[in-house]
Amino acid sequence: MAITGWQAARDEALRRIRARDWPPGGRIPDEADLAAEWGVARATVNRALRDLAEAGYLERRRKGGTRVPLTPVRKATFAIPIIRQDIEARGQTPGYRLLSDRSDTVPAALRDRLGDGPMRHVTALHLADGTPYCLEDRWLSPRVAEGIRFDTLSANEWLVGNVTFSEGTLAFHAIAADAPLAQTLGCDPGAALLAVDRETRDQGPITWVRLIYAPGYRMETGL
Repeated sequence: MAITGWQAARDEALRRIRARDWPPGGRIPDEADLAAEWGVARATVNRALRDLAEAGYLERRRKGGTRVPLTPVRKATFAIPIIRQDIEARGQTPGYRLLSDRSDTVPAALRDRLGDGPMRHVTALHLADGTPYCLEDRWLSPRVAEGIRFDTLSANEWLVGNVTFSEGTLAFHAIAADAPLAQTLGCDPGAALLAVDRETRDQGPITWVRLIYAPGYRMETGL
């Protein structure tokens, strides 16, 4: 058996689950044993099993080992959309305006997630048929996108095309437009707006972004 990377290890583990070599409810071999059997580093096995756990094929418990669930649950995945393409899919003409791009101190509310060092803070306005569509308020790790300018290409689009992540969080909530936000998005102060907070990480934080959509925005996604 030739296992040459975590994807191949994941595929072999998934084959064993589907063939019931690892039966539902049963505990699978320890990572160290699988690493020895497959001739790979334990970190490779860990990455493969973590991917299967995130997809719902395995259950990982501290001090309880890794088991095949009795009733596997298919977990939803969320692909990060490119805002420009979202606008085009609605039959509108996209536009983009960089508002600011500077090194800044991370706000206190985000320091637990991003650390307390300075980060790159990029804000940009996305337009649809010339009217405000979405405000992108983004914090970027200094190790990401060094030397990349976002004058014409948004950080959203550049990151989707160039940076991979291993984990992240996603939250939806409503906020009321204050005066500056109302002016930016062309709405009345106090208007209810959809905000999407998203964080992505690998060995450390990559980016945290809040996307704030103009009134009337409707989000749709497949299951």
